[in-house]
Amino acid sequence: MNDLPERVAAAAHEANLFPGEGTLLVAVSGGPDSVALLDIVMHDALRVRFGLVVEVAHVDHGIAPDSAAIAERVERLAAGYGVPVHRSPLTLGSLATETEARAARYPVLREMQRWVGARYLATGHHRDDQVETVLHRFLRGTGPAGLAGIPARGSHGLVRPLLPFARAELAAHLVHRGITPPAVADPANVGVRHVRTWLRHEILPRLRSQMEASVDLGVEAVARQAASDRVAWRRLLRVLPELQFRRDSRGIEVARLPLTSYDKALSEALLRALGRELGLVIGTRGAARLRDFVQRAPSGRRCQLGGGSEAEVVFDRVRLYPMSRATPPPTAEVDLTAPGRLRWGVWEFRWLLEPARASQRVAAATWIRPGLVRVRAARPGDRVAPVRGVGRRKVRRLLSEAHVPASLRKGYPVIEREGAIVWIPGICRGATGLPEEGEPAVRLEVRDRGDVAHS
Repeated sequence: MNDLPERVAAAAHEANLFPGEGTLLVAVSGGPDSVALLDIVMHDALRVRFGLVVEVAHVDHGIAPDSAAIAERVERLAAGYGVPVHRSPLTLGSLATETEARAARYPVLREMQRWVGARYLATGHHRDDQVETVLHRFLRGTGPAGLAGIPARGSHGLVRPLLPFARAELAAHLVHRGITPPAVADPANVGVRHVRTWLRHEILPRLRSQMEASVDLGVEAVARQAASDRVAWRRLLRVLPELQFRRDSRGIEVARLPLTSYDKALSEALLRALGRELGLVIGTRGAARLRDFVQRAPSGRRCQLGGGSEAEVVFDRVRLYPMSRATPPPTAEVDLTAPGRLRWGVWEFRWLLEPARASQRVAAATWIRPGLVRVRAARPGDRVAPVRGVGRRKVRRLLSEAHVPASLRKGYPVIEREGAIVWIPGICRGATGLPEEGEPAVRLEVRDRGDVAHS
């Protein structure tokens, strides 16, 4: 009897991996673990029970000589399940390590998740990966939180449904289902020239032959204790009132002053905890460098954290966020003669016919005469003539004064009519095209869909 899908579903329910319905983007490399993951999530025990719409993401690392053939097999596999597949190529070369492949892969997967609009992103990590990770981090001198290993839930919908299950169970599932994954794996996952693969192929088999299951049980016990400590730090971030922790779909923000006034040990521990909110393992030296950056950097300065993420000082705040290679959405022509709605990147605009009010300074709405407008990204050199203002002001300056992070200004929307900016949402209403009170007009509202806090 093959009850693995039901057991995976039960574990996912206990861990609350899927708190609501939505699209699940499954990262499929073509290897046995990710192939098993795709087959299991397509089972009614998961897909139907949790209300998931499944799609596949495949990152071709360019490591294996036959990586193109593996990518084609993933496409055929996805087609067999009737689900779409999204491919993204990398050119890492045959000498790339597993660590380098992982560091390059995650930003691409996150970009694909944003592009698809998937609520969840699933990877095929399992119990053997957990044991290897904890041992590897121990040998590298990680702190206690790092010994917690791989979490079942990560930031922004990252889930690992197979984490409680062994590689052998997944292999047995594939045999039962008659599924044969590719015979050739990426070079970064075989051989013994890297520490992780050395642990996998040489050290752990020897330990298991001497200590049997107690090796895995002992490592898992250490991971559970460390995970409990990690949960405590995560909660501390949210209950310290002076820290003013805030999280949205773009990343994390905290007050800068506490991180510079706490003693070194507490400040660095909090910074490591903040990194974990993005799925980063920040070591002792990395935390010290980040604390120095937070203390000394002027507003607008950024530094890379590794793992495809950055930190940015924004006046009295500090942001940590995944870097994005995405360009701002293209300019959109909008006809404001009838009610409608527009999604532009993380922004959502809605409009309805309504007489203009006396005040034109509602932060999330404005009144404008019916007709055509353009929604586009702010550009260098843009200027606006503010309502009841004098002269024309630089848009970038207004964004800075509103404490919009420098990393977000490039994609900030402006509303333009006949070459003149009439509105910078939430910041400034232009004097151009301003309707009189009571005049037939359009109420234009905006919502930043990326500005929704998550727990």
